[in-house]
Amino acid sequence: MTYASSLSGTARLFSGQAQLSRRALGFAALCILVAGASGCGKLKARDLLNKGVQAFKNGQYDSAIEDFKMATESDPNLLMARVYLATAYASEYIPGAPSDANTQIGDEAVKEFKEVLDRDPNNITAIDGLGSMLYNMSGTPFSPQKFDDSKSYHKKHIELKPNDPEPYYWIGVIDWVLANRTNLELRAAYNKDHINKQIRESDPMPPAVRADYVAKSQALVDEGIESVKKAIVIRSDYDDAMAYLNLLYRRKADMVESADERTALQKQADDLLDKIKEIKQHRAEQPQPAAQ
Repeated sequence: MTYASSLSGTARLFSGQAQLSRRALGFAALCILVAGASGCGKLKARDLLNKGVQAFKNGQYDSAIEDFKMATESDPNLLMARVYLATAYASEYIPGAPSDANTQIGDEAVKEFKEVLDRDPNNITAIDGLGSMLYNMSGTPFSPQKFDDSKSYHKKHIELKPNDPEPYYWIGVIDWVLANRTNLELRAAYNKDHINKQIRESDPMPPAVRADYVAKSQALVDEGIESVKKAIVIRSDYDDAMAYLNLLYRRKADMVESADERTALQKQADDLLDKIKEIKQHRAEQPQPAAQ
């Protein structure tokens, strides 16, 4: 090999190394830019989250929603921003209002809560949010399926935290709503066909109507009674649960054939009303915490 060819080979080697170095530096710079952009995105998302939380606390839900939406766009993994976004939509929803705009807000809340569960299946806030939203959206228009879906999320809460009384209470509420609606519909249908032999809501059901009611609603009433009883075992002064146990006992009374058994169930319901009055009175007599 000549000296000239040796120099030429060395030059090519240095040239190749220089190209590799430039590529490496370029790649490193790109990585830094990407990391920097990612870091900036996360910082921006947290700033927007904090801004949205402040707006949310001030009741400025429209402004909060926009801040939370931008936060989730800046950092899709910032789960708390998505939780707040769903909660802000839920706060804007008006139960019973049938407008398309209101329905869309409810649908957005449900969608965002489900997005949270896609990332964190055991997120209690999202589970409870879905249970609450689906319940609120079930009445107008009336949707037994949404009530069932709502109940499924309360049962999910129980799987994760079985010592919380609230989900047991809500299962009882849903069961009563469904069973009571069926009760009223059956009575209305009977009265429509028996103009001269009307039955009031407090009257026993005729045998044929009672049998139909048992077939359609007994499982719901039994589940509801069992559920609110569990809520009361966990929280002995849970007067709201006692109120629904009272209502469920009255629906159970419509299912029994024996007059004595019906009377006994109605007495249990009445006794609960007395218990609720005692609890409320005792609560009212407790000293109130001093204002801060």
